[in-house]
Amino acid sequence: MHDVVLIHRLRDALRDLNPLIPDTIREEALTAIVQDRSLVDRVRANREIYKLIRDGYRGEWTDDHGERQYTTVQYIDFRDSTKNEWVAVAQMWFAGDLYRRRTDTVLFVNGIPLVLFEFKEPNRPVKAAYDENLTDYRDTIPQLFVPNGFVVLSNGRDAKVGATYASWEFFSDWTVIDAQGNRGVIALETAIRGTCTPHLLLDLIENFVAYIERPGGLIKTVARGHQYHGVNAAIDNLYQVRATGDKRLGVFWHTQGSGKSLSMLWFTQKVLRQIPGSWTFVMVTDRTELDLQLHGEFADAGAIPAEARVHASSIAHLRELLAADHRYVFTLIHKFQPGKGEKSMPVLSDRSDVIVITDEAHRSQYDTLALNMRRALPNASFMGFTGTPLIVGEELTRQQFGDYVSTYNFRAAIEDGATVPLYYENRIPELQLVNEDFEGELESLLEAAELDEAAEGQLARRFGKQYTLLTRPERLRKIAQDLVTHFVGRGFTGKAMYVGLDKAAAVRMYDYVRAAWDEHLAELRTQHDALPELERPWLASRIKLLETTDMAVVVSQGQNEIAALDSVGLDIRPHRERMNRENLAEKFKDAEDPLRLVFVCAMWITGFDAPSVSTIYLDRPMRNHTLMQTIARANRVFPDKDNGLIVDYVGVFRNLEKALAIYGAAHAESDIGSPIQDLDALVGELTSAIGNLVAFCATQGVDLPALRDASGFEHIALRDAAVEALLVDEDVRTAFMAGARQVRKLFKGLLPDPKAASLQQTVAAIRVVAERIADLTRPAEADISAVSDAVDALLDRSVGAEEYVIRAAAEGSEPDPLIDLSQIDFDALAAQFAGRKRAETERLAELLKQRAASAATRNPTRYDLVQRIEDLIDEYNAGSVNIDEYLRRLIELSRTLTDEEQRAAREDLSEEELAIFDLLTKPDPVLTDDERAVVKSSAKRLLSHVHDKVVLDWRRKAATAADVKSTIRQVLDETLPADPYPFDLFNSKVQAVFDHLLSAYGDDGSTVYRGEQVQPAPSGAPVATVELPVLATMTDEVIELIRTNEEVAARVADELRRREAQLRTVEQLIENDEDFSVEFKSTARWDLRESRKNKAMEDAVVKTIAAFLNTDGGTLLIGVDNQRAVLGLDPDYDCVKPPNGDGFVNWLTTHLINALGHNPTTYVRARIVVHQGKEICRVDVGSYPEGAWATTSKGDRVFFVRVNNSTRQWPEDDVAAYLAGRHS
Repeated sequence: MHDVVLIHRLRDALRDLNPLIPDTIREEALTAIVQDRSLVDRVRANREIYKLIRDGYRGEWTDDHGERQYTTVQYIDFRDSTKNEWVAVAQMWFAGDLYRRRTDTVLFVNGIPLVLFEFKEPNRPVKAAYDENLTDYRDTIPQLFVPNGFVVLSNGRDAKVGATYASWEFFSDWTVIDAQGNRGVIALETAIRGTCTPHLLLDLIENFVAYIERPGGLIKTVARGHQYHGVNAAIDNLYQVRATGDKRLGVFWHTQGSGKSLSMLWFTQKVLRQIPGSWTFVMVTDRTELDLQLHGEFADAGAIPAEARVHASSIAHLRELLAADHRYVFTLIHKFQPGKGEKSMPVLSDRSDVIVITDEAHRSQYDTLALNMRRALPNASFMGFTGTPLIVGEELTRQQFGDYVSTYNFRAAIEDGATVPLYYENRIPELQLVNEDFEGELESLLEAAELDEAAEGQLARRFGKQYTLLTRPERLRKIAQDLVTHFVGRGFTGKAMYVGLDKAAAVRMYDYVRAAWDEHLAELRTQHDALPELERPWLASRIKLLETTDMAVVVSQGQNEIAALDSVGLDIRPHRERMNRENLAEKFKDAEDPLRLVFVCAMWITGFDAPSVSTIYLDRPMRNHTLMQTIARANRVFPDKDNGLIVDYVGVFRNLEKALAIYGAAHAESDIGSPIQDLDALVGELTSAIGNLVAFCATQGVDLPALRDASGFEHIALRDAAVEALLVDEDVRTAFMAGARQVRKLFKGLLPDPKAASLQQTVAAIRVVAERIADLTRPAEADISAVSDAVDALLDRSVGAEEYVIRAAAEGSEPDPLIDLSQIDFDALAAQFAGRKRAETERLAELLKQRAASAATRNPTRYDLVQRIEDLIDEYNAGSVNIDEYLRRLIELSRTLTDEEQRAAREDLSEEELAIFDLLTKPDPVLTDDERAVVKSSAKRLLSHVHDKVVLDWRRKAATAADVKSTIRQVLDETLPADPYPFDLFNSKVQAVFDHLLSAYGDDGSTVYRGEQVQPAPSGAPVATVELPVLATMTDEVIELIRTNEEVAARVADELRRREAQLRTVEQLIENDEDFSVEFKSTARWDLRESRKNKAMEDAVVKTIAAFLNTDGGTLLIGVDNQRAVLGLDPDYDCVKPPNGDGFVNWLTTHLINALGHNPTTYVRARIVVHQGKEICRVDVGSYPEGAWATTSKGDRVFFVRVNNSTRQWPEDDVAAYLAGRHS
């Protein structure tokens, strides 16, 4: 990282900030920052640097008296910003392994690049800075991001702030400069002053960055503005309260889905870091799901040491934890109870540096348990965190917690992009109630905690006929049919939850939906077969969704549940078996898993976060915070998700006015901001957006209503005329596309409501014009938010109330969007499109550029064609040629390019071989026909020699790259005719071929000539061109080669000896027990003795595989113990995602790459096999000639070898001699 850190400035800063520390220690600190981390996972490398910057470098040395001294070297003074050096550099170049890039602005603090700014012109969308620049920089100059704190993207008008590796959806507005709500003149000023004012930047970097372990790997997150200001307001309040002696720290209300748990983390971590005291935080919830989730999030963020056991498992355990000096204690409030023989709650701790944080501070915080908690901790301070406004009767809240310390309501979260809007749809079936107060009484009963068996019985007894009405089969069947058609007709096909009245209703609804699902699928298949071929794709997508979607019941366990549900004709057993067998929560959270619909009654409606959930089907009366937490399951941000949808089957909201009362009667609407938008309001927004766009088009001479009503050839003509008019200049095009995107977004949110039917035809007309313009100008359009054509077609047809105006290609209305330019009759094209040349030439030019760029990527000698096309486009844009001449020359260039693309076949070469041949012959030398034939043969031979060398990471490893270049030189020296290639020309050709291979063959095994990876050679030296993975692959030709060639026979025999274990079956391996080349492991991740995931298990697997690599290879069986008992992989499956064989192999491969490196891992083959009815993992390992160093979970770099039937660590000083001996 020497090229991204300003070394001299950092060295000076280290000296100024640490004047009493020896120079050698300061140099060690500098080296620790700049050392190469290119082989480390990028987020983990970023975390390493972050911890150094925040916590300093721990150094030690021996003083003049022989005493060991320990110190911490500061890189940045976080307490006094004036003691740091601040430098912003514009237009700075950085060089990666293959590319150089110039960034807009980088902010250096003490020579460390902490903030990257990327800007776009005001007429370009901010997303273009992400799509065009940031994503490219991450690939081409990755070292710049290793020390990066965060990134700012802006076009002046808008500005987004995001973490180093955040996806676009998690870049957000920074809306205010300070806690007083001050803003800049433009968004960029607000973002810069709000995040990069020196003392604010230091606070943000030190206290508001988190690294969180997720199933897909480590992620980095940086606080959003509301979290930053909210936490600091809470910190300020803590200082004030401590001064007055008040123990009420206030209520922190940030709406559901806006990152409340992270705010808790940052609050507690900043207190521990900056406020003196031995603080303990008691994290209290009143739901098991919330308790588990909160503890898990803090553990995943590294706030709790791996060895710490701070999650109270019982009342006695809670007392032990509070008596000890832990930083965190997690508990349910129900564990604050007197013990046996105790009349009242005893004092468990009288410390004053205990802060009790209650998550979701609602009714459970005002009862006897809350009183017990305060008696147990009489000197503790109390703070409430909630995602919902507090309930009516807030005088109780103020007595317990104090006033609001920070608020962030629903409207603000949506405006900032922290959550997506929620839409509400009333789909209540006919239902006659005899009790006018039924809804209110039932809500009161359900508002309590989760329904247990007794409560469900009470429900049925108390409400008799009313309960029967809600759960009667006719009603539920009707809802099931509606749910199925609604589910498949949604605009965004995210995951969905059905919330039933009780456990029986959830199970019964699953059965009814399953039946309705199958019926609807059969109907669609029948319709599909009856449609013309070209009209089938849109229906096929619905059929595929129905065929691939999995669904499940998720309800809590209860005593006698089998008998209770059996008495009403339901069988809970298959559902309970699945809930016990599978991790349904992880499957549902995984956006790629087919589990897309779940049926619940109380579980998962609070304390459960699955961002891909977009629809909640409510069939259970609820109110207050329970309702708000339930609907918030659908408001999380997720790619392509524009909104969440609440479908009401029971009448939770009769209208929007009543809904506002649910969010806290003591607040005005303006204070809270409703999270729900009525679909009627959405219809109004869509109608208005369409009207505005129709009016705009009319000013450009485009009649959208006429296009909407037209059909056939008239429709095509009007569409193309509209496109021509809207391409008149960039401002007109941009304005239309922005309006079309807004219409699409609103229409997508409205689907599949019948109200969409009246607007569908106009929306479709707008869509086809926007699509055609996007096709013509796509490379210049950075903010591509529209979904694919297939999905858009599905949206058009998702409302079946009226006949569609836009017909498929059967009527001649649409050409095939995949156009082969080489097959076009350009004379006919010129005549056909004479009336709309501007649009067609735009499209032709863009397609020609793409085609030429692709051809040049495969053969660098074609870059002159790319340049000719770009020069012609520049001439046209400058007005130097008219449109007729422009079209003629484009056609001419296309024909030239077609001829070039066919040249490989004429030369009897592949595209790959042609590229080498051209590099060897262009622009010189001049060759005779015989010499040309020799050069062709040379090109073919060269490729056959280098294919086995351009494997994984070949460019990164200097020795491998040098070997490739040496091979090029050797082969060309042996095969090229001597006379035409004098010394200087020969050297230039070697370099040209090598440069081409660098760009054409990637480190990941990919190549521009085919999608597949270049396969590495087998372990050991290759035998001629024959690979010998198993005996079964030996052909007659191979056997004949072995029989007739003694050298080859000897090498094959040696290879077979090395692979002897790999040629045995699993049964043979287990029967013969462990030996020099065979080892068994019970598990790879799960510790069976300690019943937990243990890094030591992972290290043991790496240790064995590394030893095999460094000796003669071998086979490891995972899922078999050392007594040869077959255990299977089920314990390990629970530790991977997805929890199956694929997930395990993917984890193992990634783990080996991280621990051993890419090259050694290519010599390892892992696969799942079944033995004795159980899945185990067979890992066959080749012998790696260069030696494989293993990195343990503690970061130690170790070399292992096999000695007899055991694995031994080899002394570091002896490794070189050992490797040399292997090759002697």
